[in-house]
Amino acid sequence: MKNFSPKPWFMPQAVIVIGTYDADGTPNAMNAAWAGTWDNNKIMISLGSHQTTANLAACPEFTVAFATAETATAADYVGIVSGKKEKNKVAKTGWTVQRASMVNAPVFADFPMTMECRVVKKIDESDTGCYLVAEIVNIVVDEKYLAHDGKPDLEQMHLITFDPVHLGYLEIGKRVGNAFADGKTLS
Repeated sequence: MKNFSPKPWFMPQAVIVIGTYDADGTPNAMNAAWAGTWDNNKIMISLGSHQTTANLAACPEFTVAFATAETATAADYVGIVSGKKEKNKVAKTGWTVQRASMVNAPVFADFPMTMECRVVKKIDESDTGCYLVAEIVNIVVDEKYLAHDGKPDLEQMHLITFDPVHLGYLEIGKRVGNAFADGKTLS
């Protein structure tokens, strides 16, 4: 075994795209990887000081889309280009923008699944950012990504994860087991 100094190598890290509106109604998006489940109907996102942060201060509603192999290049673009400097960066992605049905935020229809969210609280807010805790208000899934049981089929989505070690994106693969079931064979 080899030792490494502490690094944020928690894996896998979902690649998410946060959608908000600028003050003038222009759709904005940013790529984030430091996020996770907070509770049954809440998520948490570590968010620095971005145009998205300013947008959320004005309107605490946003969307979270899960990046895929097909959306990886544009998702990376909205992560490396600041909305403070490039006003119409979403237009450059070529994404189809729709209004969310339950929050005041854009839905990028090119992604298979999007959560509509509302900020519940901000933790450790400072000039450099904060931790957002948000309630999931609605989940929108493109019907072509539904399984036979009518629920989202994650294998079909080609979701990606951020590789913090080699700074890359990896496609999440196939199902390898059954949660809350396979372990029972060891009982």
